[in-house]
Amino acid sequence: RRYWATAGVADRVEGRLGPALEGLQQLLQQEGPGCFDFAFIDADKRGYQAYFELCLQLVRPGGCIAVDNVLFYGKVADEAAADKATLALRKFNADLLVDERVEFSIVPIGDGMALCRKR
Repeated sequence: RRYWATAGVADRVEGRLGPALEGLQQLLQQEGPGCFDFAFIDADKRGYQAYFELCLQLVRPGGCIAVDNVLFYGKVADEAAADKATLALRKFNADLLVDERVEFSIVPIGDGMALCRKR
């Protein structure tokens, strides 16, 4: 919160603690679809698809959904890596590649950032 104040956005940022799916569903009920310009997903990797679907409802057309860690230490490109999180991220990335609802790009910085512009 201190950094929100330093950045001058404390009056526009609301911190919420709790299970992500419940929080996103509450936002959708309280605020309605298309009420946000931007969403950022950085959570349990196996839940990314569910979080993305709710964020896609919350973000307005032309808005952006950023998804962190989509390269997952390079494991998504390592065919030998078969843990549940890596498999979930591979599927998530593959699904986004053909998702007509968004324009999709992976920026290879850090651990990989997916940028999805809602059509």
